[in-house]
Amino acid sequence: MLHVELDSPATGNAVTSAMLDELLAVLAAPDPAVRVIVLSAAGRDFCLGGDRDELFAGLDEDPTGGRIRSYGDRARRVCEALTSSPAVTVARVQGRATGAGFALALACDLRVGADNAVFRLPELALGLPVAWGGLLPRLLHEVGAARVREIILTGRPVGAVEARKLDILQRVVSAEELDATVEELARPITRRSEAALRVTKTLLVSHASATRMADASVLDSELMASVIAAAHYTRSMAARPPAS
Repeated sequence: MLHVELDSPATGNAVTSAMLDELLAVLAAPDPAVRVIVLSAAGRDFCLGGDRDELFAGLDEDPTGGRIRSYGDRARRVCEALTSSPAVTVARVQGRATGAGFALALACDLRVGADNAVFRLPELALGLPVAWGGLLPRLLHEVGAARVREIILTGRPVGAVEARKLDILQRVVSAEELDATVEELARPITRRSEAALRVTKTLLVSHASATRMADASVLDSELMASVIAAAHYTRSMAARPPAS
């Protein structure tokens, strides 16, 4: 079993480009002997989303949004690596899982949450599209269109009990029981045949993809870059002194 931890608690584990690179380095080519990968986070919260300061700072260097597109492409690759990994991926969620944090957890095969876990997609309130790591098609597939529409448009928090009912989480336990529950869930999987597990994961991913009419997640980085660049341009124009 391989444990991968988001370890920037001072920032709420905000997802930076450097963090994405580190995750890709671990997830892109896992050891074939690893049957289970547990994704966890240090501190009170799982992840408070992407690092918006980094995204907006990138526009000062490249107003066309090139750095944002690069960031978005890496985010999609990380989430795809979690979903398509030959190992079973398990999200261990405590506290808030917001935006990118929600996407990272949902990309995992199994999700165990503490009873204080809260999921939220505040993108619309922040002037951003819900376009991070292929979150939207996964969420539609796992939860259903009607519920997803409400969660996104209202931006309301989804607590652990509701998240369990919506299959965002598969287990909800107290914070004290979180590690033991993850271990209990993972233990039988670590004893499975490597070949059988790999083929089964491939079948599950293939069948899930086949139920989608279309998957536009490849456009996430373009959508994010265009919206943020437009907002940045609007703010810059508003800050200009009036023409004399």
